[in-house]
Amino acid sequence: MSANHTATIRTLVPHGGPSIDAYAESLFGHLPRSDQRRWARVYLEGLLTTSGKKSVRRLAAAVTESSTASQSLQQFINVSPWEWDPARTELARWTEHHRPVQAWILGITILPKRGDRSVGVHRRFIPHSGRMVNCQVAMGLFLLTESASVPVDWQLFLPDQWAEDARLRKLAHLPDAVQGRPLWSHVLDLVDSQAARTTQPHVPVVADFSGCPDIHRLATELTRRGRDFVMAVPPSALVRPSGPLGQQNRGLVTAREYLGSHQAQRPRTVIAALPDGRQRHVRVVSGLVQMPSSAGGASARHRMYRLFTQWRPEGERPARLWLSNITDGSIGELLSLAALECAAGPTRDSLVSRFGLLDFEGRSFPGWHHHVTLVSAAHAYHTLFGPDAGLPETVGGTA
Repeated sequence: MSANHTATIRTLVPHGGPSIDAYAESLFGHLPRSDQRRWARVYLEGLLTTSGKKSVRRLAAAVTESSTASQSLQQFINVSPWEWDPARTELARWTEHHRPVQAWILGITILPKRGDRSVGVHRRFIPHSGRMVNCQVAMGLFLLTESASVPVDWQLFLPDQWAEDARLRKLAHLPDAVQGRPLWSHVLDLVDSQAARTTQPHVPVVADFSGCPDIHRLATELTRRGRDFVMAVPPSALVRPSGPLGQQNRGLVTAREYLGSHQAQRPRTVIAALPDGRQRHVRVVSGLVQMPSSAGGASARHRMYRLFTQWRPEGERPARLWLSNITDGSIGELLSLAALECAAGPTRDSLVSRFGLLDFEGRSFPGWHHHVTLVSAAHAYHTLFGPDAGLPETVGGTA
């Protein structure tokens, strides 16, 4: 990566926040070479100032007038070896320092792709669109604050053909340690990583896993870690209803069947808070259940979970079903937590439309992680310090 040219760099001057230089140095100061740190700042600033598609060429042109900058920037993202976890750790620290965190939102993000060479790309049926798409599947962890959600960590799902094909692995520069794993395993990695870096250890996990078949394992492992959660689950998920006076029913039923049976509590009205602070009255059906014995072994056999859903009149579309290991809280509080899950949706839309989440031009596994780390950093700078966090100003400098 060449750094032997001089260029005019258009930098950002902050309004009420750190300069882009200070912010970039904080997140990417761990990079061992000065040219890596320099290109991290250029890429970050380009994401913040470039309108439309965030191609490497357009990002470079937005920040520097050098004719060779785009080549160096491409090399920095796709070829240069650098660790992204320290930057994500610092990004989480910045977010927690500037905003109290209410929840960790975990969500699956579908990234449509053309062609079949980008790491992890495969054909997948997307339920909400009702069609097959060519895509990558990413799992993101978002820190939800009172005003926004901030993405701070990512995992990329690898289907079998990518995990097992030596040729594809070589093309994508996949490290030997990176193997195909179920989605629940990626979720636990994200939770464990955030638990190790957070300064706010009692934040609950909120997620929509209504399309995930492994919620039993996930619920058991999160509970074992002492992590409170509220997550949407598939209607077909098997549960063991709690029997009268603490006696357990040995039979398994689906979550939908249980909440529609006489074993669940009768519908009742509770007060739940919406993310915008307003309150509403909601009719809810709930009950205590256990996971199948195989989900967590003998040690987890008697753990109780709260299963609940918004009651809907017969003939209306059923509401989502939610599971929580918070069994001593009120249903209204659990509904309020469940309502927070939708907060990550607008953030994902913004990452795509405003910060170029889909615009990565490389095909490698390290390159993808480099790109999404910088996209997350750009979104956080914009979110934490406002849309007017910086104004373009021309100064002399080197790149």
